[in-house]
Amino acid sequence: MFTSCQDEVIEITEPNETETLVAESTLTNLISATSIMDGSADNIIDNASCLSVQLPITVIVKGLEITVDSREDFKVIEAIFKEFDDDDDRLDIVFPITIILANHDEVVIENRDALEELIEECRGENEEDDDIECIDFQYPISFSVYNRDFQVINVVTIESDRELYKFIKRVTGAEKLLASLNFPVTMELADGTEIVVNNNIELQRVIEEAKDVCDEDDDNDYGDDDFTKERLDEYLKNCPWVVYEFKRFNQDNTEQYKEYALNFKEDNVVVMRARGGDLLTGTWSTRVTDRGALLKLEFDNIVDFTLEWVVYDIEDGKIKLFEVDGNRIIMKRNCDVVIDITKERIANYLQECLWRITRLNIEGVDNEKEYIGTPFKFLSDNVVKLRVNGEDLQGTYEIGVRNAGFILQITLDGRPDLKLEWLINFLEPGLIKLVNANNQMILTRFCPDGDEDIDYIGDVLTNGEWEVALYEDQDANETENYDGYVVGFNENGMLFAEGNGNDFRGSWLAYRNEGLFLGLNFRTQDEPFSELKHRWKIVEITPNRIELKDLNSNGEIERILVLEKRV
Repeated sequence: MFTSCQDEVIEITEPNETETLVAESTLTNLISATSIMDGSADNIIDNASCLSVQLPITVIVKGLEITVDSREDFKVIEAIFKEFDDDDDRLDIVFPITIILANHDEVVIENRDALEELIEECRGENEEDDDIECIDFQYPISFSVYNRDFQVINVVTIESDRELYKFIKRVTGAEKLLASLNFPVTMELADGTEIVVNNNIELQRVIEEAKDVCDEDDDNDYGDDDFTKERLDEYLKNCPWVVYEFKRFNQDNTEQYKEYALNFKEDNVVVMRARGGDLLTGTWSTRVTDRGALLKLEFDNIVDFTLEWVVYDIEDGKIKLFEVDGNRIIMKRNCDVVIDITKERIANYLQECLWRITRLNIEGVDNEKEYIGTPFKFLSDNVVKLRVNGEDLQGTYEIGVRNAGFILQITLDGRPDLKLEWLINFLEPGLIKLVNANNQMILTRFCPDGDEDIDYIGDVLTNGEWEVALYEDQDANETENYDGYVVGFNENGMLFAEGNGNDFRGSWLAYRNEGLFLGLNFRTQDEPFSELKHRWKIVEITPNRIELKDLNSNGEIERILVLEKRV
């Protein structure tokens, strides 16, 4: 067996002449075509899909000198080009530069004339070429290399398209290397779908079926706004779209329309859900002109959206619309957004799982830290329970309808910051946003049932008592402040710390949120345990050790907390 750096076991192909790659076979040519360098991503710079510029380079766009050191900078150039509709989109390259050819060779180019010579050797926009861009190998992969007696003499690991292309050249060139691909291998389609293949026959079929099913974008239109009408229509109808940015006549109306959702339906009907749940029905249509793809929206009761918009840019999951005179909409696709809100649907979402308060702002004061480790449970009989210190505080909730939309009213004794009539202004299966005058609350769904990681964390935490082995705040080691204390976790969600004549009680909750987290809430204002009230990211957990970190918005470590099992 051969083990790759991904700890994935790959079976070495037994010497078998029928599985060996043949120099002129269809499969060998297909493998080679998937490994050709695709140069279409940087056409905004070189206007050639068969070559690519090696980054970083410096370009001058409309008098601005821009250092391009990542693909994200292509969007900066595009934004400058598209700022005005009737000007010259000129880009000058600061030479010398290095060009990467389709065969992955690198060539240093000293001037524009030399670059133009290479560009002329490429095929034109959207002409058929040899490279396959709609499917890729997921690396690493490996090949068994044989001698003439079909005995394995080497195993070659491939980490990139460049290495694969060079290896296949050894198979098809003068060396006539005898080799076979070691299965299984994983292929990735342009939309991110992964397909596992187990032999040469499957591999050839998968590549042939996928090689022409995506837009290779081998043109100089820079973005994906070269959709046909049919593709644009399907793209719009695929899922609801949520407004992320909105400008009308150069006035920023984002605050007014943010989180409005549009659902493009058949028969040219579009349904818009405003904040609060109001539904507005209009019409939509598309056409493709010399200006590009156009999207026409018409609503009787909301004129700001009523316009024929130019499809400015389309990225995966995002669409940008604009029109002259300072009109602009940016929308993001969200397949979970609920357009047609009903009382029953709200109730069903609330009753599905537990809910965490992830934001609670009352009259400008953030109160959500008080609810770390204290999940809600909404029951079918209008009973709501809030787990605090391992015990359930019971109250009631009601879903109602007002002129402004649907509301959620929560009544819990001793919790005046929750006892408000909250307007539901955003709803999806895992997230509910509530507002009331100057107040805001966000509930995030938490479903622990069946989550093996959460079950494991709970088993480890509740099996014994713990000590603070390390607490670092920035560069200060404050571990000694916790000497003499024992920390424990009860199965009912109660958290405690005992020692030095003190007995603190609180709440804990392990949950998943783009990673695993542990919420600690010692309900005290006294140090040192007041400092540990936080939603900690779980970095490592074993039966005897738990390492937690507090990361800032830039991903930098602010604090470290390590708990070790008490012997």
